[in-house]
Amino acid sequence: MWGTAGLRHTDQKMILGITGGVGTGKSTVLAYLQDQYGACLIRLDDVARQLQQPQEACYGPMLELFGIETKRNESSRASAGDGSLSENDVFSAQRSALLNEDGTFNRSAVAKLVFADEKLLSALNRIVHPAVKQRVRELVASHQDAALIVIEAALLLEDHYEEICDEIWFVYAEESVRRERLKKSRGYTDEKISDMLASQRSDESYRACCSLTIDNSSENIENTYRQLDEALGERGFWKAGNTVGLL
Repeated sequence: MWGTAGLRHTDQKMILGITGGVGTGKSTVLAYLQDQYGACLIRLDDVARQLQQPQEACYGPMLELFGIETKRNESSRASAGDGSLSENDVFSAQRSALLNEDGTFNRSAVAKLVFADEKLLSALNRIVHPAVKQRVRELVASHQDAALIVIEAALLLEDHYEEICDEIWFVYAEESVRRERLKKSRGYTDEKISDMLASQRSDESYRACCSLTIDNSSENIENTYRQLDEALGERGFWKAGNTVGLL
């Protein structure tokens, strides 16, 4: 999550949000910021995944939301009765398929369930999103010595991360480029890609709400790197390998 390099002797500090739709190449931008600028990276998907682990903040509320009982509770109920299953018991058993053998959530099974049920998805978001934002605040506070902290997610704008970030940048790529990337990297069909693109925020909306747009459409990745270098240079940051850090 955190970069190992550091910016060279700079007094500048920035919490930068990176957002954009699927297939725009956000991971490429993050890797460059970490490798060349020593940025500390916080990916919201990683934070959410951690918070859904046993003993973490979202685990218990998610068990309750999905009607999953612990083995201890199931055993106690069985010993108190005749062992037959009520309708609620059957429902709970079906939902318990959301758990792996080690007690962790099966993320693909959870996603399949909640994306088919809008109310359930909203309830899950009410559990996860506030907890993620709180954990992000804690991570930022624990790394006050970091010059550049980068927070990445597709939903930074929807979840109002302008409350935390100094700026939010939009990583853009042409639709044809995004489609080709998603086919090659994930094996998605045209139909699935169309559904995904239709469900996401428009490019115009991203541009209107973000401080800067990074065009990551070109096959020549140096074009993207140049835009990042120029934008960070204007804000007082040099690459980690440079000897001057503050403009």
